Amino acid sequence: MGELPSGRPTQAINVGNQTPLILTGSQSITSLPYDRQIERSLPLDRPQIQTAFDRLYGGNTALDRTYQEGRAAREILRTELQKEMVDASRGAPGPSSFRVSVEGLARLLNGDAQTQIAFLSVGGWDTHINQGGVQGQLARQLKPLGQGLYQLTQALGSGFDDTIIMVVSEFGRTVRENGNGGTDHGHGNVLWLLGGSLRGGQIYGNWPGLEDEQLHEGRDLAVTTDFRDVVAPLLTQGMGIKATSLQQVFPGYRVQQQIPLL
Repeated sequence: MGELPSGRPTQAINVGNQTPLILTGSQSITSLPYDRQIERSLPLDRPQIQTAFDRLYGGNTALDRTYQEGRAAREILRTELQKEMVDASRGAPGPSSFRVSVEGLARLLNGDAQTQIAFLSVGGWDTHINQGGVQGQLARQLKPLGQGLYQLTQALGSGFDDTIIMVVSEFGRTVRENGNGGTDHGHGNVLWLLGGSLRGGQIYGNWPGLEDEQLHEGRDLAVTTDFRDVVAPLLTQGMGIKATSLQQVFPGYRVQQQIPLL
């Protein structure tokens, strides 16, 4: 975020109630609660309290600027999402939390908020027991994830051409089923990429195979591509970050593979 154009109060959006590790650092972010909790009034929204805090933090210190950026970001979010509230309140039942979050996020990406980075967390993938196949808890998780991703692409409209969506997990699963009908934490993993400008419709990377001698430590899918090699072209070609600035994003790492994603 420090290498992207600054001066935007909603430069990065986190959809959720906790700050994820990927957005933890010195740069300011804006958190957007799930559903429409952003519309609920806070004590700070009362004019008297706003005025008092504006006077208290009206200077130019780091704390003052943090408060000012937070206030500006909240006003932008409330204004943008208020339009969705009006459109969706014609007697119809509200959509699921994930779908609402996706639609609100698309509105922010397309609107005046000028959001550059957004993060949305989806849990429930630790399938140690009764994972299932076509039916089961994994399939029950994959279905709303797929529906949400489709909803996001549709809600973005023409903005999808200028958006890159990455679905990533911090760990994989073991190749073999455990004694409880599930899988345990594994090594190799997969990244999903969606975007109108991507060279999609194909699988990148090398497939090592699933024979015992091809597995990592005899139990896991082997890693053949470092995730940073995937993210690098998305940052440079997709977001305009200079190649020399990748050292700020991935300290001490040099890209090993040039992957033609864009």
